[in-house]
Amino acid sequence: MSDNNNTKTQYKAGAKSGVPIIFGFIPIGIAYAIMARHAGFSAPETVFMSIAVFAGASQMMAVGMYAHGAGIAAMILTTFILNLRHLIMSTCIMNKMRSEKTSAKLLAAFGVTDESFAVFTTAKQENCTMPYFMGLISVTYLSWVAGSAIGAFTSDFLPPLLTASLGIALYAMFIALIIPDLKRSSRLGLLVVFTAAVNTVLNQFMASSWSLIVSTLICAAIGVFFVDSDKKEDSANEC
Repeated sequence: MSDNNNTKTQYKAGAKSGVPIIFGFIPIGIAYAIMARHAGFSAPETVFMSIAVFAGASQMMAVGMYAHGAGIAAMILTTFILNLRHLIMSTCIMNKMRSEKTSAKLLAAFGVTDESFAVFTTAKQENCTMPYFMGLISVTYLSWVAGSAIGAFTSDFLPPLLTASLGIALYAMFIALIIPDLKRSSRLGLLVVFTAAVNTVLNQFMASSWSLIVSTLICAAIGVFFVDSDKKEDSANEC
């Protein structure tokens, strides 16, 4: 098989692997767009944010903070902290593609999400290629932008009950991010509860946006020493 045909095969395989993610990204993209529209963003601004950022949890966090009057500095710092996990995920993914050009890696890094990371790092060794990953993130990226566009341009016509129910997608997304690790570590569960408690207390003395940042930083620092890294060897082997 020629290199060109192999590239196409790998790209198609990656795209196929990304199809199930569509069913999650489109409704959450709609939910994000509805939140953004209610926060005062125009439809084009809402869609452009998805095109330029492509980070669902961060986008929903940002528009939520904007709706509550948070400043730009607080929004940037909060989303930066929220996305720190991408440094680890990108490192794991790029470790499998060391021979690829830097320009290609930078492009691929833009498409790293929790879902694409999970699919790629559990794929067969022969599929740990740049074409496979590009096929995968092409599907996830387009579905996220499509969901955002649907929500942005139809939010005024959707039934109030539907828009209200989609509003819980933000909470569902964050819960989905931590549940897998909670199953493996009871200490992490305690840390999550403790973080919520600290945020609640701090919220009485400072703006909610800054209490979120401070509680996250404090409890993350505590977690470095408190949370037991059970079975981390398996994660290292996957990377």
